[in-house]
Amino acid sequence: MEWLWKSNSLRLQVTEKIWVLAVVLGVLTLTTSGVESRKARILDSFEYSAISCRAHSASITDFGGVGDGLTLNTKAFQAAINQLSQYGSDGGAQLFVPAGKWLTGSFNLTSHFTLYLQKDAVLLASQDIAGWPVIDPLPSYGHGRDAAGGRYISLIFGANLTDVVVTGDNGTIDGQGALWWQKFHGKKLKYTRPYLIEIMHSDNIQISNLTFVNSPSWNVHPVYSSNILIQGITILAPITSPNTDGVNPDSCTNTRIEDAYIVSGDDCIAVKSGWDEYGIAYGMPTKQLIVRRLTCISPYSAAIALGSEMSGGIEDVRAEDITAINTESGIRIKTAVGRGGYVKDIYVKGMTLHTMKWVFKMNGNYGSHADSHYDPNAFPVIQGINYRDIVAENVTIAARLEGIPGHPFSGICISNATMGMARKAKKVAWTCADIEGITSGVVPQPCGLLPDQGPEKLEACHFPEESLAMDSIELKRCSYQKKYL
Repeated sequence: MEWLWKSNSLRLQVTEKIWVLAVVLGVLTLTTSGVESRKARILDSFEYSAISCRAHSASITDFGGVGDGLTLNTKAFQAAINQLSQYGSDGGAQLFVPAGKWLTGSFNLTSHFTLYLQKDAVLLASQDIAGWPVIDPLPSYGHGRDAAGGRYISLIFGANLTDVVVTGDNGTIDGQGALWWQKFHGKKLKYTRPYLIEIMHSDNIQISNLTFVNSPSWNVHPVYSSNILIQGITILAPITSPNTDGVNPDSCTNTRIEDAYIVSGDDCIAVKSGWDEYGIAYGMPTKQLIVRRLTCISPYSAAIALGSEMSGGIEDVRAEDITAINTESGIRIKTAVGRGGYVKDIYVKGMTLHTMKWVFKMNGNYGSHADSHYDPNAFPVIQGINYRDIVAENVTIAARLEGIPGHPFSGICISNATMGMARKAKKVAWTCADIEGITSGVVPQPCGLLPDQGPEKLEACHFPEESLAMDSIELKRCSYQKKYL
């Protein structure tokens, strides 16, 4: 336990400033439009790490882009990407976005392509809602999340692609979401809000070294895709902003999310795979997911949530070295009758938590159905849930674990977990119903449905030793050389 306590102390020091930022975000919307970017020279050349390097380069300014925060650059971005797409079979191409404020609507990516945002480069999402294209709901959802019909396309969008990199020197993508949040709360949206970036039906994707702020809804949404690396990103939104999930791996295989810092109004990481009968029919699970070195602040949601849209299945999720501060729950499973699907083989170790309502939470009665056509006999299967090596303090309730009557959640294992209760903690630390499992070395004492196996079984909860395919990804050292036209 000594290493955990030392780690806890260090992490709390590191994340103190992030907590201060979260307090500010609770009352202020981050904005870049009202503050002048620092003047920065445009680099003639630089290097960066990526899954693929490119043979051809161009700047958005080569296509008439103007970074004054006022000129709409949608056509410039799309023209640049269309032009650079011709190099897909000739070593690929990269588009450089220099320092400035680049107002733009949605644009589509292409294969064998890199979008690079220099430090002090800010993509500002257009607030002209009429200018946002509307596309069909996702087939595994069959229904918009904000409204019954279609959905506004994401700011950065790609479909049926391979070998795509969206990266930078911590450049910023600003969704300017306040307008969207107001319309959502006022029930004035005809379609579901856009995300900042969505990549679907694609393979070999990297999203790294960027800051995402004020998304209208979800921030980063890979869906129906495989071999995805999400690394070194910062996501910031007011803690009261609606549905501003951080990263949502959705019906994806082989995904690695690491070194992420997220302050949001919803789940920091939300693992999904389709909604009710639509997700069951589509039948595409999320599996082989790695989440490591995540720092999360979300007072009304979870650090990592599994569901609630999990009807295609979720399996083999490995999360470690997770820090959460003033977050509603550490790990949460959300499901309900009608969801079908499964959540199984979940492995979590090394969590450091400070000021939590719940450390563990499972809901078998989440509700929130796509429509009234779901199958009332579609019972989700929740099994093989492993949590170990956890230190938490200032906890209101240790756990609320509620399965489904007649269909209990099984194979739950919690070991080596010490939860310091808050001064005003609830008298009953554990609430359990319709679950089956074991515990070892857990404080405070768990409920009777999770019998203690004794201190000699501290490693009873499994965490796989074998690596997944995404662990073997090696980044290349790439370069950009400005070409003077």
